[in-house]
Amino acid sequence: MSAVAESTIAHFTDDRLARRNAFVLAGAQALAGGNSAVIFGSAGIIGAVLAPDRSLATLPITTYVVGLWIGTLPVGAIARRYGRLAAFETGALCGMLAGLVCATAVVFGSFTLLCLGTAFGGLYAAAHLSYRFAAADTASEAFKPKAIAWVLTGGVLAGIFGPQLIILTKDIFPQYLFAASYLAQAVVAIVAGVVLTLVRFPPLPQTTIASGGRPLAQIFRQPRLIAAVICGVASYGMMNLMMTSAPVAMIDCAYSVDDAALGLQWHVMAMYAPSFFSGMLIARFGAGAMIGLGLSLIAASAIAGLTGISVAHFWLALILLGLGWNFAFIGATAMVTQCHRPEERTRVQSVNDFLVFGSMAFGSFFSGQLLAKFGWAMINEVVLAFMFAAALLSLLLAARRPQAA
Repeated sequence: MSAVAESTIAHFTDDRLARRNAFVLAGAQALAGGNSAVIFGSAGIIGAVLAPDRSLATLPITTYVVGLWIGTLPVGAIARRYGRLAAFETGALCGMLAGLVCATAVVFGSFTLLCLGTAFGGLYAAAHLSYRFAAADTASEAFKPKAIAWVLTGGVLAGIFGPQLIILTKDIFPQYLFAASYLAQAVVAIVAGVVLTLVRFPPLPQTTIASGGRPLAQIFRQPRLIAAVICGVASYGMMNLMMTSAPVAMIDCAYSVDDAALGLQWHVMAMYAPSFFSGMLIARFGAGAMIGLGLSLIAASAIAGLTGISVAHFWLALILLGLGWNFAFIGATAMVTQCHRPEERTRVQSVNDFLVFGSMAFGSFFSGQLLAKFGWAMINEVVLAFMFAAALLSLLLAARRPQAA
């Protein structure tokens, strides 16, 4: 690493500021995650009422996922041109529009508007899911995993806050089910935008900005970065594939909706609760070791799904899936931050997220088809195969000579 790069990193490292930003961003993450929970908890139900064909009932969820996927690159471009805060506030604006457009869709009975509103919600998600990288901006190498994990603890609060928001507001306007929930969602996005003003991002030195960094093709030739992307894609894509198909599989096995909902609740808690300590584990044992643990837990989840179809088997599979995702995803995120220079961060991180959340779109699209045509066992076999392939590719890349960042 050059002396200029070293001085830039020294200028940019401030763990006290990173700690403060992580706490603020965790709060904003809880609010933004609540917005997503409203969409996931209501859009399918409203879609079944408004869709011209019942088979299109889940299309609003699909447009949310597509919005998340395509929003990653614009979020990075705005952050690179105008700064992180501008990108995040643009996301909060999209969250407000999501609530207003979806409420309008309910009032006027427009399925097209509902899909447009959830697409805005996906754009908001593209912004708030990048909070984890922002928390690491000023952190030292030792503190980066902790800062990233602290932001994701906001997901625990979102898992509680979002459903409660639906319960408290869905019947305020009895003739327009969920309209008040969407209006409340818009208000929450505004509150999140206010909270984000508390984040402090020191500007990069002008000489660093002017340099622009290395070409993306050169950056993404690093074996360590390739491994991080592969593990992020595999963990997120397969988690989403299994998570979205498990409730349907439980219903197909004649279990109740309550059984399926409780399984998802435990899954979400397992996804985010380890964030209170997973950052410390990554700092202690390294990102690679924790990614390996995460991939192993996701593989164990698939094995649990293959060994039985009792409620206990489904719940165990979902809990292991959530735990594995947390370790693998946070570990992969931390590893990405080790593979770029400060001036390259928004480009590298947005491309990483484009690939990772593209895998989420893949999982959402194919989960129903795989389940309908081949059954629950095939879902688990696919997950197991992907975990094995990701682990093998990561080991092969780790054996190659690393390139300097």
